[in-house]
Amino acid sequence: MTQLIKTTDFDKTLTQHIKFTVYTERQLDKIAPLQQLTDEQRFEMRVVANVLPFRVNQYVIDELIDWNNIPQDPIFQLTFPQRGMLAPEDYERMAEALKRDAERSEIQAIANDIREKLNPHPAGQQEMNVPMLDGEPLPGMQHKYRETVLFFPSQGQVCHSYCTFCFRWAQFIGDKELKFASNEAGSLHRYLAKHKEVTDLLITGGDPMVMKTSHLKGYLDGLMRPELDHVQTVRIGTKSLTFWPQRYVTDPDADELLALLRRLVKNGKHVALMAHFNHWREMETPIVREAIKRIQATGAIIRAQAPVVQHINDDPDVWARMWRTQVGLGIVPYYMFVERDTGAKRYFEVPLERTFQIYREAIKQVSGLARTARGPSMSAGPGKVEIQGIDEFNGEKVFILRFIQGRNPDWIQRIFFAKYDPDATWFDDLVPAFGEEKFFFTDEYNAMQG
Repeated sequence: MTQLIKTTDFDKTLTQHIKFTVYTERQLDKIAPLQQLTDEQRFEMRVVANVLPFRVNQYVIDELIDWNNIPQDPIFQLTFPQRGMLAPEDYERMAEALKRDAERSEIQAIANDIREKLNPHPAGQQEMNVPMLDGEPLPGMQHKYRETVLFFPSQGQVCHSYCTFCFRWAQFIGDKELKFASNEAGSLHRYLAKHKEVTDLLITGGDPMVMKTSHLKGYLDGLMRPELDHVQTVRIGTKSLTFWPQRYVTDPDADELLALLRRLVKNGKHVALMAHFNHWREMETPIVREAIKRIQATGAIIRAQAPVVQHINDDPDVWARMWRTQVGLGIVPYYMFVERDTGAKRYFEVPLERTFQIYREAIKQVSGLARTARGPSMSAGPGKVEIQGIDEFNGEKVFILRFIQGRNPDWIQRIFFAKYDPDATWFDDLVPAFGEEKFFFTDEYNAMQG
């Protein structure tokens, strides 16, 4: 790997910069380390990248991937497309078109046909969560839970690199109908002012941290007005600490960004960076350590979350080390998620039984400060459902489940039971236990869907 930092104090005049060079599907052949792979392996990547989004930058290539452990390396699996991400018949269909050098329009049509089968917007997010203002829908916002509004700024609809398993992959394929995006700061602020029940705003994407600070200020400065005092917490969902920690250290407006976070904290907001770390290695480079320190110096809190993903972190030892590393860096372990039922789930999903075992075996290895990590949690249509255990009652083996969050707040903390299924990988695979025809919330949830 290259040497990233020449100094320990990160003096910008002495820092060796890695240029923010981004590679996409059409530039796979320009990534030098890939030349060690066979022609067939590189072709397989090209096939998958014509269906699912691919984007990687030089920092990830030079600093995070162990090129002596390809293709098993977890960060390589996290960022580079793998053949198993597509069903065999879909892979062969796209491969055949590329081999005969089909017209771009035909390749795009094949890609779109495959994508339609991959559940691009799970959990009813496009139909059920759109808020209204003055009788009009607000694109680029979601209001699923009473206290929390999600906002998708239009300038933040990409990421510094793409995760291969991303449940928002549909945002990145160029189909405007599949995007959530808004550049209407005024509408956001007016909606929040009218909804005093909202205490938390989550800025998400894509990744808001791809935006220039000047754009981010347009959304966040207005939150400090008196009429929005009820919005107590500002969360920013980001993968930047993994994919581009330079955002907080050496980018031209890094200091301006940190000043914005500091100003929000000074004005009484709880600012939380919801960092997405999938593996402990993402926190090992000198520059990410420096970025973490700088963010924390503003008074902002960093909370970490990730799903259990096959080929990347489906190992309790990986999670235990990751949580211990986070606590040592002053980061709060927040969520272990279940990989969502979308995109390349066939390659990344882990059975719920195994996911729970990973959580339980990992949590046993850490102290109480790391046991803040909740899970395994499924962000399903009715709400966030946590697997609390697997047990046997009256001769029937069951999953013990609990709502962490729900479309109806009365569901929260309710425990319910699903019939044990060793093959289940997602909430929708489960059926009620003990001979019940439906879960306690089923009728109400169906009514919400219209």
